[in-house]
Amino acid sequence: MEAAIGAARGLVGREAQRRGVINNPSLEELLHKLHTKVGKAEDALDELHYFIIQDQLDGTQYAVPDLGNTLWGHARHIRHAIHHTIGNFILPFFSCWLLQDDDHGAAAMNDPHNTANPGSGNDGSVTKLSFDRVAMSKKIKQAIEEMHSLCDQFLELLKIIPDHSTSTTIVNLKRPLTGSITAQENLYGRRDLFEQTIKDLITNCTNSNKTLSVMPIVGPGGIGKTTFAQHLYKHERVEEHFPVRAWICVSTDFDVLKLSQQILSQIEEKNSAYKISSLNQLQKSIEKRIKSKRILIVFDDIWECTTQDWETLLAPLGKGETTGNMVLVTTRFPSKVDDVKTTNPIPLKGLEPNGFFKFFEALIFEGEKPENYNDELTDLAKDIAKKLKGSPLAAKTVGRLLKNDLRKEHWMAVLEDNEWQKQKNNDDIMPSLKISYDYLPFQLKKCFSCFSLFPEDHRFSNLEITCFWSALGIIEKDENYMEELSKNGFLVKENDRWSNQQYYVLHDLLHELAQSVSSQECLNIYSNASFRANDVPKSIRHLSITMKDKYVETFRTEMIKLKSKVDIANLRALMIFRKYEEQIDEVIEDTFKEMEALRVLFIEVNSPESLPHYFPKLIHL
Repeated sequence: MEAAIGAARGLVGREAQRRGVINNPSLEELLHKLHTKVGKAEDALDELHYFIIQDQLDGTQYAVPDLGNTLWGHARHIRHAIHHTIGNFILPFFSCWLLQDDDHGAAAMNDPHNTANPGSGNDGSVTKLSFDRVAMSKKIKQAIEEMHSLCDQFLELLKIIPDHSTSTTIVNLKRPLTGSITAQENLYGRRDLFEQTIKDLITNCTNSNKTLSVMPIVGPGGIGKTTFAQHLYKHERVEEHFPVRAWICVSTDFDVLKLSQQILSQIEEKNSAYKISSLNQLQKSIEKRIKSKRILIVFDDIWECTTQDWETLLAPLGKGETTGNMVLVTTRFPSKVDDVKTTNPIPLKGLEPNGFFKFFEALIFEGEKPENYNDELTDLAKDIAKKLKGSPLAAKTVGRLLKNDLRKEHWMAVLEDNEWQKQKNNDDIMPSLKISYDYLPFQLKKCFSCFSLFPEDHRFSNLEITCFWSALGIIEKDENYMEELSKNGFLVKENDRWSNQQYYVLHDLLHELAQSVSSQECLNIYSNASFRANDVPKSIRHLSITMKDKYVETFRTEMIKLKSKVDIANLRALMIFRKYEEQIDEVIEDTFKEMEALRVLFIEVNSPESLPHYFPKLIHL
């Protein structure tokens, strides 16, 4: 069984990566079927492992003789054989317990505290599952036969697909919320606009008789609004002119209380503001702190806000004794500009061509150009740069893609990729992001796609996401995949203001890409009002609920439909990024009480006693 799973996973990952056949419909259909069968086979193995542990606890031998011990020993042997055969290729989706080292795996079997709880009733009592040797044997035999059949079909299909392994990018795996500090040291292509903005910012404030002015910076996603604002914020003339400054990342969550807490925590240089839950008290503290000093507040990446919320947020900022206080706002939505502006907005478009190409080259070569660059690669680089529409975000991902392989053949393949034909307009950079994704190694693709399950602007710690990937069986624990995704331009590394702890953030367009590439397996319900179960693929295996809007009764109706459409019993991950709410909890209980294959459960509760008791067979957690 382990041999069949290992061979199937290794075959799929290695060959799909080598041959570049991601867009082959026949292969995609076959991969989906094989993926489903392998998942069910792993469920059977995990179930067997549960019964082996239960035998150890009870002093019985229902699962161990003949089947259990033999299979466990065979699994350890096969694991090493597969690694030897496939080399450094990482087997994605391998069960976590199988990837433990031998001593640890054996210890887990003999550890009486390492129980797989199949579930508990409302009274907290544990319900044991009974072991059916005949049924288990049939299940394993059927799973092996089905996987062998699909692998044979897979190999036959690969015979007629060209091998493009010579052009595959090889990455050595051994080797956003935003902040005011930019990782981009130089500002390319906008020097004149930047100097004029500095002049306008200071002149308008100096000559203004207004207490508070609002200057919006507007442009499409990935165009560099945040970077432009960061350079303004850190400029020495701006620092001298505005002694009190704060940088606030807003994004999709416009919560006046939380934003006020952020403002106070920055202007006080303390973290105690988050302990204040009264908006009135927060606003009085802000007003007192800025009373006699000129302030600059940046609200980065505003999506939605009502006029009333905006006016409430700004209320204490306009009560200072000095004039010329300034608020900078960055947004991709022109409609928001009219709602907040008091001065002329700064429209950002693509970088001017010469400055953009210098930026693109800097990302590719980092100052060290190869000898053959001027002869062979210059024209290719310029042609590729034209397709990036002056977008810094597109330049970062595609630039890293070219940097990974400086051969002419690789650059030509990128230039001629069919994905470019899907560009809808001059602001559309999704095709360039998708091309960069397509060239990622297979295991990095699987890691990246999981980001779709998290809320936008989520702060990822290395430990948190590594445990998540490991629980789903995607990775081995000793690989630094986050760092590799960062090197490829898919993540930005930052440090927490107070703890100095390192974390990673994902640009909202890359979050959108993650949702697109994972749409057949991952579902993120971000709005209960607009969620429609009929739009959900039957193949969904991972589900998250990140909605922030108020509960509406149609959500219950749609979740009932979802239960009849998706195989709830075989969901691998359930993540609920919403504070406990009785109505939501009832819907979740009705929908998910039949889950059996769950590997990841994330849920916020008021206390340990309020943990849900309605999951009857969670033996895989």
